[in-house]
Amino acid sequence: MKVITANLNGIRAATKKGFWDWFSDQNADFLCLQELKAHAHQIPPEAMPDGYHHHYHFAQKPGYSGVALYSRLKPDAVHIGLSAIDPDSDWSDMDAEGRFVMADYLNDDSGTLSVISVYFPSGSSSATRQTVKMTFLERFLPLMQRLQADGRELIVCGDINIAHQRIDLKNWRGNQKNSGFLPEERAWFNQWIETGFTDVLRQLYPEKEQYSWWSNRGQARANNVGWRIDYHMCTSETAKKIKQIDVYTDNWYSDHAPITAIFGG
Repeated sequence: MKVITANLNGIRAATKKGFWDWFSDQNADFLCLQELKAHAHQIPPEAMPDGYHHHYHFAQKPGYSGVALYSRLKPDAVHIGLSAIDPDSDWSDMDAEGRFVMADYLNDDSGTLSVISVYFPSGSSSATRQTVKMTFLERFLPLMQRLQADGRELIVCGDINIAHQRIDLKNWRGNQKNSGFLPEERAWFNQWIETGFTDVLRQLYPEKEQYSWWSNRGQARANNVGWRIDYHMCTSETAKKIKQIDVYTDNWYSDHAPITAIFGG
């Protein structure tokens, strides 16, 4: 099973840069996209490849956020927005920003596998948005715990907007007071892992210097001054099946790189 996640920083821009030409050669089972920056009528024809089921969560605001989940196998159920799986909570603020799609696959022997494409809020633009981000984190973790308690295996793919450890960004010393590497964000990430989720890239490569996002400013990309903020987070049984994970940087379709995870039987 091959699962790709990619923040496109605009699906139309990434299409023009050749993302779908690259994807056509990947033979992926799932593609999780974030930051579409488009509405339904703006999705390019190339972004609807044959052989895939397409599910989108668009933001209300034009040119903002938005996520998608593509799958070869038709899901048994699809949940668009966080309110769809947590109706007793008020997720209207985040659902207006188009941040969550989940596909369920039912198996009589192994229960339910749910694949999620999610785009966490960024707090870098203002103190207000950092508060929004922290509120999102506080609500998101109990939701993941409830899904896990239901007996689901989960693959959570997306732009988490947090570099978990020092190894996950080049200039960690200078970013300890910046959104994305704040102590409280990293502590939250620790809690997520303590509940039974695994960062499968770090499981395979605990000491590898590997980033997934580079600023467009200066020579960040050329000098590999990056952050790792895009993840495959998996529950325990699925994490045991991880065979390979790669960050693709031979060509650039966004300020983020696509990440491909391969799971065995």
